[in-house]
Amino acid sequence: MRVMVIGATGVLGRPAVAGLLAAGHEVSGLARDASRAPAIEATGAKPVPGDLFSAPSLATALRGHDAVLNLATRIPRKVTSKSAWASNDQVRLAGSAALAAAVRQVDEVRIVVQEGISFVYADGGSVELTEDAPLRPRGVTASSVTAHANVAALEDRTVVRLRIGTLVGADALTSALLAAARRGAPLIMGSRTDWTTAIHPSDAAAAAVAALDAPSGVYNVGAPPVLKGSLGEAMAAAAGVRKARALPKWLVSRVPMAEPMGRSQRVVSGKLTAATGWRCERPVPGPDWFTEE
Repeated sequence: MRVMVIGATGVLGRPAVAGLLAAGHEVSGLARDASRAPAIEATGAKPVPGDLFSAPSLATALRGHDAVLNLATRIPRKVTSKSAWASNDQVRLAGSAALAAAVRQVDEVRIVVQEGISFVYADGGSVELTEDAPLRPRGVTASSVTAHANVAALEDRTVVRLRIGTLVGADALTSALLAAARRGAPLIMGSRTDWTTAIHPSDAAAAAVAALDAPSGVYNVGAPPVLKGSLGEAMAAAAGVRKARALPKWLVSRVPMAEPMGRSQRVVSGKLTAATGWRCERPVPGPDWFTEE
């Protein structure tokens, strides 16, 4: 299969390209300008020029491809920065809209996989959250729901929308969180006895590759849910601090940008496993999550 990856040099894009190549696919990476070509070539993908925010440009780039994986994000390292999150919202909102418009112009593209996040679920307490669980998009999470809606309108194509859990690994954002923890910052948002769903980037990327074989629909992507206290302990060990500090749930709820991360979300991913056979290679947060990309 000929697959275009948007966001090929990102935290998910790089392992996704590797997985696609290992599976025998022909892989291209969208290059917004000539300066990005070497970085895309370094992943093993073929650079193809194109502008994520221009439907005509994207349509030109997509010709010759059977499928597209949109894994583009701009998640800021400083998660309290409104302007940085605005840039990420633009990627999800304008980027997904342009992609949908471009795909309508290219009949040969039959499969679209769109990234998204699981933080859009309402607080579920200890209840397992499947894809049918209630949503409560708010603040920086709302753009993910809109991005899904934009591509879901492509009713004549196979459209797979992923709700991915918290990425935790040897990536830049996790490294920044661990560095902040060494200075006394909290690693746990909310109650230690609430649930969270994390996933190593390599497993999330493998899920995106597996999604090429899934029927149209929404799919959760995460390792088996764990208590926030347990994930905090694993991250504290990686940071080299004695104990993970927690920001109380009542306080998190008063900060609109942080509130979704304070919820209890026991998100399960059985639907994707049933559809494709995908499973996490790293199901339990531990030292190997923080030393390998």
